[in-house]
This record gives sequence, structure tokens and C-alpha cells, in this order.
Amino acid sequence: MTEILLGVTGGIAAYKSATIVSSLRKHGFGVSVVMTKAAAKLVTPAVFEALSGGPVFSSVFHTGKSHAHIELAREAKIFCIAPATANIIGKAANGIADDLVSTLLLSFDGTILLAPAMNPVMWNKPSVQRNVRQLQEDGFVFVGPEDGRMSCGETGTGRMSEPDVIIEKIKTLLPLPFSK
Repeated sequence: MTEILLGVTGGIAAYKSATIVSSLRKHGFGVSVVMTKAAAKLVTPAVFEALSGGPVFSSVFHTGKSHAHIELAREAKIFCIAPATANIIGKAANGIADDLVSTLLLSFDGTILLAPAMNPVMWNKPSVQRNVRQLQEDGFVFVGPEDGRMSCGETGTGRMSEPDVIIEKIKTLLPLPFSK
């Protein structure tokens, strides 16, 4: 079974990530979920445990794996971060590894897919756009963000792509047939 590693960070769009896990499982993929502390304040890890059928990982330590940042990275074909906040995009662009999600970004040698989600003002900041360009140069793949209404009530570019769009992008990035 093809394994997908899903990183969930602390954007309000984290609730959409539950649908991503559920849909990936329905398509026959295995899914391992890693969450930041901020993400766990928005959606409980128990939701992802129920949907993925496995544990949720949130710390480099206390994961049940002696080298979680290496083992999880080696087991997956794609590492998708949805939502990808300005924070994780900045960490990735600058090689910062201060939690499990950002550490996995450095140890994962396969395709990394980012689904940005943030306020339009944040998305349009020169520093965020510079980080996005750097990650594109480094081979990261992006899906979105989309135009639309944000949870804050503003409208503009910054909405995370819908789960079905992200899943279709994942499928296009996998070698056929979908097997490990």
C-alpha cells in the first residue's frame, strides 16, 4: 500500500485535513499524520487517529519510534503539508527544524507537496513570496492557494485548495501503479 505522510500545521484550514485523510484512505492509500502543537489546538489528534487508523505523531520524542523523523520519512512516497502556513513555509525555505513536521521536511527525500493557507495579506508579503520561490527552486510542489473568502471574513488569495484538488494533485505526483 502506498503511504502518504500528511503534515497538519496550525491554520484554521486544518479541519479540511481530516477530509484529506478520509479520502486518501478511501482511495486505498495508507496515511501517517504528523501535527504541530498549534494544529492540535484546532483539530484534536483523535480525529486523525480514527480516520487514518494509526497513531498521530506530534513530537520528535515520545513517538514510539526511536528515530521518528527518519522512519516516517522513509515509509512514505509523498509528504503533503495541508495546511501549509506561512510559518512552516518559512521554516522549510530556511532549513529550520524545531518540531517534528519541520524536521521531517529536512529528512524526507521524496516529493513534498505544500497546500498554503493564510490570510491574503500574509500570502502577499514579500518575505512569504520569497520563501515560496525558494521552495519552488528547491523542488517543492505547490497546490493553491485559491481565491475566496477567509475565516477572518476577508476575501482574496490564501484559501487552502479543497481536499479533492489536493488528492488529485497527490495522485498525479505518484508513479503508476500506486504502490510502494
